Amino acid sequence: MPTSYVAPANNGTTGTKDGTYAIGALNYADEYQRALEQNFPYVLNYGALYATPNNGKYRWVNSKTIEIPSISTTGRVDADRDTIAFAQRNYQNAWVAKTLSNERKWSTLVHPRDIDETNMVATIGNITQVFNDEHKFPEMDAYCISKIFYDWTHAVNPDTGVALTPDTTVLTTANVLDVFDSLMLKMDNGRVPANGRILYVPFEILYIIKEAQGVYRHLGVESGPNAIDRRVNRLDQVQIIGVPSTLMKTLYDFTTDYAIADGAKQINMFLVHPMAVITPVSYTFSRLDAPSAMSEGKYVYYEESFEDVFILNNKANAIQFNVADGGGTSTSTSTSTSTT
Repeated sequence: MPTSYVAPANNGTTGTKDGTYAIGALNYADEYQRALEQNFPYVLNYGALYATPNNGKYRWVNSKTIEIPSISTTGRVDADRDTIAFAQRNYQNAWVAKTLSNERKWSTLVHPRDIDETNMVATIGNITQVFNDEHKFPEMDAYCISKIFYDWTHAVNPDTGVALTPDTTVLTTANVLDVFDSLMLKMDNGRVPANGRILYVPFEILYIIKEAQGVYRHLGVESGPNAIDRRVNRLDQVQIIGVPSTLMKTLYDFTTDYAIADGAKQINMFLVHPMAVITPVSYTFSRLDAPSAMSEGKYVYYEESFEDVFILNNKANAIQFNVADGGGTSTSTSTSTSTT
């Protein structure tokens, strides 16, 4: 599916079958946003989180503020067949306001001589596609993982009120399934649905997991047809997605594009249920203007958006992390572990 946005000069075109758009004097931010959102599951490493069903449940207050519905109820009580209790409301319905703070923009000049006049639409589309694929989408991934980690480590367990902290066990072939099983158990005890959980790992950790799977499946075959390790079976209950290790850090600098920040730690396991997050994106402006005197004869493309990532605090148990104490990815095959 295309990931480009096309906006040639004032020709009045409003859309094409391949998902690109052409604008004249109009702002096509809404159309651009819809075209991008259709591609998020395919072009973003955390596409499942940007496609969370929660994104259809909030309401916009203004261009940078959303409200998330929050409903709570009481529990059941004993019934008495000999008396009638007074009816009362036993639920609370509230809207929690969230302000989007991640306002981003990008612009470029395009000289007419750089455009093939016989294929102008495709040429401009290639410019935005390269920008999206090589810069915007990786930046969105980096922001997503680091913002979720920040929100989660500043939240508390909704059941106990205890601060949430990541597991810091050094992952090895010998213990990686134990650590995964421990994270799954925390979700089980937090009443997180088993169906829909996703495990994001750097490719180095994915290799360790596959290696451990092979070892335990081999031992299971030797021990009999019913001896496959329970931890191996639990892996089959989640979707495992490999991510470049550079897009699984705890901290980034977003001054220009994105860069790994000093002091960033490596996230080695990110276990999440998409219902625990909300990822609003709002394009406020997206337009390409034809050459003019003000632009010294060049096309000018400009886009601006408000976007952010939030965790739902009452579902914080549906997020679990394993983080390396240092900046590197655990790739050891030894059996030693280090925990906090």
